[in-house]
Amino acid sequence: MDIVDLLKNKTIKVRELPKWGAYLRKEWETQFANHLSDEEKSAIYLFNHGGYCGYLWLSYKKKDCLEAEKAEEAFNNELKNECYVFYQRSDYALQLENARTLSTSDLFHETDIDMYIVDKQFRWTFVITHETGWCGPYFSRR
Repeated sequence: MDIVDLLKNKTIKVRELPKWGAYLRKEWETQFANHLSDEEKSAIYLFNHGGYCGYLWLSYKKKDCLEAEKAEEAFNNELKNECYVFYQRSDYALQLENARTLSTSDLFHETDIDMYIVDKQFRWTFVITHETGWCGPYFSRR
C-alpha cells in the first residue's frame, strides 16, 4: 500500500502536489536553517556540493532538535491538522488535512528516502532520513 492510500484509509484528506518539492525544501531551509551563513550551509552540504545533494537534515548539531525515540514521541504528541510531506530528491509532495491521526508508524515504510513533514506554518518539522537508525529521525521547532 502506498502512503497516499494508507493516509486516506486513516481518513486523512490527501492532496497530491506533484511540483511543490523545490518550493517546500526552500521554505524548510528558510524556516529551519535561516540562522546559518551560506558558508555554514555549504560546510554541512545543505547545498549540492561534490556529489552531496543538499540534505536538509538536522544531524549537524547546528540547530537544537530531538533525535531517535524522543523525536518520534514529540512528533506523535504534536497536534497535527494541516501539514506537508515532501522528499529530498523529488518534487512530489503531499498536503494533508485532518491529519490528527498521523503517526510515525505511518511513515517508516519508505525507509530508502529522506522525508520531511512540517505543519502548514512551518512551526515544527519531523525528518526521516534514509539512514534512520544511524541518523535520525529528527524533530525540531522553528
